[in-house]
Amino acid sequence: MRLRSGVFASSCLLVQALGVALFLRGFFPVPVRSLPRREARADPPAEPAPPGAGMVSNWTKIPPPLFKKVVVVLIDALRDDFVFGSKGKQFMPYTTQVVEKGTSYSFIAEAKPPTVTMPRIKALMTGSIPGFIDVVVNLNSPALLDDNLIWQAKTAGKRIIFYGDDTWVKLFPKHFVEYDGTTSFFVSDFTEVDDNVTRHLDRVLKREDWDLLILHYLGLDHIGHMTGPNSPLVGPKLREMDNIVKKIHISLLSKEEASLPNLLVVCGDHGMSETGSHGGSSEGEVRTPLLFISSAFEKRSGPLAQPEHVQQTDLASTLAIGLGLPISRNSVGNLILPVVGGKTMREQLRFVHLNGFQLSRLLQQNTLAYEKDPGYEHFKIAEKSHGNWIKLYLEGNNSEILLNLGKKVLKQYLEALKTLSSSLSKQVAQYDMYSMMVGTVIIMEVLLLLLLSVPKALSKRAEFEVPLSPPLFSLLFYLMCLLLCAVHVIVCTSAESLCYFCSMSWLTAVGVMMLISALMCGILSAIAKMFENSRPPPKNPTVSSSSWSEIDVLILAGTIGHVLSLGASSFIEEEHQTWYFLINTLCLVLCQELCRNYFLLKECDPQNSTNVKQNFDSIGETSEYKNIDIPAASNSKLGKATSSSEFVKGSDKWISVATPWIILICCRLLRSLNQTGVQWAHRPDFGHWLTRGITEARFVYVFVLGIVFTGTKDLLKSQVISTDSSMKSTGLWEVYSGLVLLAALLFRPHNLPVLLFCLLIQTMMTKYIWRPLKFDAAQITIMHYWFGQAFFYFQGNSNGIATVDVSAGFVGLDSYVEIPAIFLTAFATYAGPLLWAIHLLCYLSSEVSRNPAAVGHGCFCYALMRSIPVAIYVVLVTGLRYHLFIWSVFSPKLLYEGVHVFITAAVCLFFTAMDQNHSYRVQD
Repeated sequence: MRLRSGVFASSCLLVQALGVALFLRGFFPVPVRSLPRREARADPPAEPAPPGAGMVSNWTKIPPPLFKKVVVVLIDALRDDFVFGSKGKQFMPYTTQVVEKGTSYSFIAEAKPPTVTMPRIKALMTGSIPGFIDVVVNLNSPALLDDNLIWQAKTAGKRIIFYGDDTWVKLFPKHFVEYDGTTSFFVSDFTEVDDNVTRHLDRVLKREDWDLLILHYLGLDHIGHMTGPNSPLVGPKLREMDNIVKKIHISLLSKEEASLPNLLVVCGDHGMSETGSHGGSSEGEVRTPLLFISSAFEKRSGPLAQPEHVQQTDLASTLAIGLGLPISRNSVGNLILPVVGGKTMREQLRFVHLNGFQLSRLLQQNTLAYEKDPGYEHFKIAEKSHGNWIKLYLEGNNSEILLNLGKKVLKQYLEALKTLSSSLSKQVAQYDMYSMMVGTVIIMEVLLLLLLSVPKALSKRAEFEVPLSPPLFSLLFYLMCLLLCAVHVIVCTSAESLCYFCSMSWLTAVGVMMLISALMCGILSAIAKMFENSRPPPKNPTVSSSSWSEIDVLILAGTIGHVLSLGASSFIEEEHQTWYFLINTLCLVLCQELCRNYFLLKECDPQNSTNVKQNFDSIGETSEYKNIDIPAASNSKLGKATSSSEFVKGSDKWISVATPWIILICCRLLRSLNQTGVQWAHRPDFGHWLTRGITEARFVYVFVLGIVFTGTKDLLKSQVISTDSSMKSTGLWEVYSGLVLLAALLFRPHNLPVLLFCLLIQTMMTKYIWRPLKFDAAQITIMHYWFGQAFFYFQGNSNGIATVDVSAGFVGLDSYVEIPAIFLTAFATYAGPLLWAIHLLCYLSSEVSRNPAAVGHGCFCYALMRSIPVAIYVVLVTGLRYHLFIWSVFSPKLLYEGVHVFITAAVCLFFTAMDQNHSYRVQD
């Protein structure tokens, strides 16, 4: 079967996208859980049985609630230093006074990445650690079906009221007796989004028909997204939140009864980075304040110590005990002991025993050798000591021995809880290794097939025979299918944990096995043909010395160096530095190439130049696999010099030489526009100086659609009238113009210079570098790819989730619409690589002097450049899956790589659709 190189590359990338999707599904599995929620309300465990015959504890029920009413005030993106730092003292005086001198306990709660709202709400209410893939569904949160505090409270008859972020309403539908949800995606709204919550307060605080009130304020998060944590808008918003805390606290104190006190909890779901975003693992993003305020606590005296650090998941267990509810079955959190420190020793021991029993049961359901786990062993020791304490207590022993033993048992329980929680945090989410391995095999097979196909794919015809038909390999194909199906049956029948690939239908699984077998047969057939057709290279010293230029060496070294750097977490965090270095080096090499062609080679002997040119021409005619998509004279550096001297005249020569230096200056300015990465993200950059309204955005959408429609019309005409290449070129440039306009609309105002410099660099390189130096399509494609990657970081992106600008997905929209929001967010994030890829297609299509195969060459090289890093990275991340920074550094990068593969596959399909020459004419 004969295929054009563009069609072949697009097909390979689609198959690789399938492998990436399967790998991601295995790497980010649904976390292992306990029993379904409907089975979660079982009888609580009794107190440990005292040793000896005839002694039984009579406490077998859940302890009664410790608080009558509980109010949770969740301030989105509230960093710990906003309360405990200088900003807290300046803008939150009442809260600071309560923390330092009031009846309160204050902590710093550490959140696990990803630090985005929906996973953090899940962590707060379930006590579990949500999977990293929850970032993907954060924009449209489905109902939470796991056992959680809200469901337990509703089942127990508690009346819950909620006002704030409508993510809660989606996660807990039909759980609230009253609610008013506000959308969280209009980040330019700092005021109304909070006023819609506060307007209910006066009325609801006077009522007695509720037990749990939850308020989720979004204004501070929006300010952070738009202007950063050091904005002058942060102070007034913190003062507004302080007044709300004051109002609620005073109201709760005025309505307290002697029997049960009330509790006010103030917390954040996540913090914010120095740029105002969140999603990553920097200190500002993961550290949030956690305040418990109640008259049940002792009044503070003396200087305030540094707040103790707890886990965000600890809140679910603590609130469950405070409300007299069972602890959520999937919780890995520990009871925050100071909150119940005022209770009797028996009550405290009962609380920590319930927490330890729940954690040990979760461990049993997720670990085969749970009895050997240190946390489980410590819990059993503490439980035995607890039984001894119960015996002394029931015997009426009130001596100091009972008190000291109680403190010892409490310490043993706390140590067991900490160890159990640590073990579960590592085991609650398991890797689906089988799905990961199948995906990795597909990815690596595609990469190997692309590499083996390079000589034919970049030949004059840019088409070749796909070797799948020989009888020998047909037999091998069926044998491999049978072998893989047998392995699949063995793995799926012996798997002890849930496997996504095993849960697929047998028809789908067999189809994947056939695909793997076909790819392997193609690889083996390609290798066999290489050996059959191998012949010694022509003995020509001139050719051998000129076959690798400085550009070629740089491209190879840069590609290998970048791929190898992906194995280090520091290089991933600062990957933008790698791309900045590569494009700067590329500019210097281009400058050297220009100087050589304009000032050095022109002094060479013209007769020698002619002879060398003839040698290259003759070799180009006899070599089947030589990459030729430009006129024959350009096959040597001397040939390039000759054609360059004819093409560049007068001042254009000096402009051409100055072009690399101008590009270097532009790149240096762009680096200062957006500080990204981790090490230097806190440094100041250009501020935001413009906002944009919905109406204006819709006008731009109309213009974009009009331009794209006009370009698409010309492209369709060119497909029908195949001889009219100018119409196709015009249509492509119109589509490119429409995408540029769309990018200008979606970019943050301060990012508009990125777009300006992008267009400037593309124009200068086209006129003064690529055309004069006559680079082939492969070299130009790789240059486009490098600059596209650099501009991805020039936009302010990084390999952390925090830099994804979700506000771009809602430009011009009144409400959340899933498909447009996802498309706009993805386009805004990957605008740099996309614009450079489309510019590559426009440039190759408009160069009439090139071989018609140039577009196919470009498509193949672009697919290969994307396939190499993703294939190597999935192997690296599999080996590093237990690395300390796997969730904070390597996992976000894996998501970026996966999405980039899907986008590149779409780009290659567009390349293939525009490459309308089904049979290329060989140019001599």
